[in-house]
Amino acid sequence: MPEIRHAQLRDIDAETLYRMMWLRVTVFVVEQAAAYAELDGRDLETGTEHFWVSDDEAGDVLATLRLLDDGDAARIGRVATARAARGAGLAADLMGRAIARSTEKWPDRTIHLDAQAHLSSWYGQFGFEVTGPQFEEDEIPHVPMTRAPGPA
Repeated sequence: MPEIRHAQLRDIDAETLYRMMWLRVTVFVVEQAAAYAELDGRDLETGTEHFWVSDDEAGDVLATLRLLDDGDAARIGRVATARAARGAGLAADLMGRAIARSTEKWPDRTIHLDAQAHLSSWYGQFGFEVTGPQFEEDEIPHVPMTRAPGPA
């Protein structure tokens, strides 16, 4: 099983960072045909931590997500898995690790995310609940979800 890593942007080597961003663009912009500003500036924020799993042999990033500091809450976003690695549980492993890290850093904070609507039950297995009406983002239905404070 590949190792889960996490770090702030400044502590990620250039090749790994490139591969993380390449994966995000491949999934969100190319596969989902959503032309939007994938690089939104939030990766650079002081409180942002990136989580990823790499293929140790090839060095490819297989899955990634980011944990953001939204002030009064945490936020998980940009959850992406390479097509060839889907179904292996890597995103679930990353979610568990990000929730644990959020709880460690901010034990009293809720965690928010905006889930693609068809994935809301997948996020539900981590304790997230739909907290608002469905909305469209880049012509893809999404729902806001929140997880109460507490251990993973």
